[in-house]
Amino acid sequence: MSKTSNKTQPTKISTSTYIKSLSDEVSKKEAEELIDIFEDITGMKPVMWGKIVGFGSYHYKYDSGREGDFLATGFAIRKSGPTIYILPGYNDYSKLMEKLGPHKLGKSCLYLKSLSDIDIKILKKIIKEGLKDLNKKYSVKST
Repeated sequence: MSKTSNKTQPTKISTSTYIKSLSDEVSKKEAEELIDIFEDITGMKPVMWGKIVGFGSYHYKYDSGREGDFLATGFAIRKSGPTIYILPGYNDYSKLMEKLGPHKLGKSCLYLKSLSDIDIKILKKIIKEGLKDLNKKYSVKST
């Protein structure tokens, strides 16, 4: 079976370098707040995966034979606002999503306009549940 390389890989870039590269003070503040939130919930230190701040990793192997490693959870600050990566998806989180505040969902991403618009306690629950669900299928390890 083939092990292919994902485009998104861990890098040696520090999170402080990433934060300094952000275009405005609001984005920098949100990145620092999200790092604190993720460190508190995961108990892991952040690692840059391209332009994504990742926490933990897991090894996947699909029935097709494709396998690789990817970040367990994390975030990126985009022009449109913070994007939260919780890879198991959000199918079971509808009750929490109703309480979160303004957001959009992708297959495995939660798109926010601003942290100030949402309920941070609910975001923390979503991150914790997403990581717990991911760990049921894959063994999450600290990076």
